[in-house]
Amino acid sequence: MRNNEYLRVKLEEIWINAFSDIEKKNNINIMFKGKWKNKFGHIKKLNNGDSEIVINGYFKDDNIPDFIINLTIAHELVHYSHGFNSPLPKLFKHPHKGGIVNKDLKKRGFTELIKLERKWVKNEWREIVKKEFKPRKINNNSLFRWF
Repeated sequence: MRNNEYLRVKLEEIWINAFSDIEKKNNINIMFKGKWKNKFGHIKKLNNGDSEIVINGYFKDDNIPDFIINLTIAHELVHYSHGFNSPLPKLFKHPHKGGIVNKDLKKRGFTELIKLERKWVKNEWREIVKKEFKPRKINNNSLFRWF
């Protein structure tokens, strides 16, 4: 089972190997948190000025491939480098418009991981989501009725 120290090490490795051209102007905290079926992670700016990267809590599981976590961290670092939830100047009006994140990831050497991620989402993640996020039963008595 992975932990937050694992994420801190990964973040540093990815920063050194792919983002060394970007000035780190604040602390970047990283942790596992939450469990979502529709997002792998996010970045936000904290009140104290630090940036926080959160990785889907399901990814603690060793059955989730390392490349998914690596690409998720890199994706959030692209947002950081573009000035979203970081002290760096904002380079774009919208964080994903025109595929800017994937374009930057490809420039930084993540093309193969993007391809692997697409296959994994289609073939593996959807099955995990089906098991983990079972449909909720609707209790007819709890529905508001207009009649």
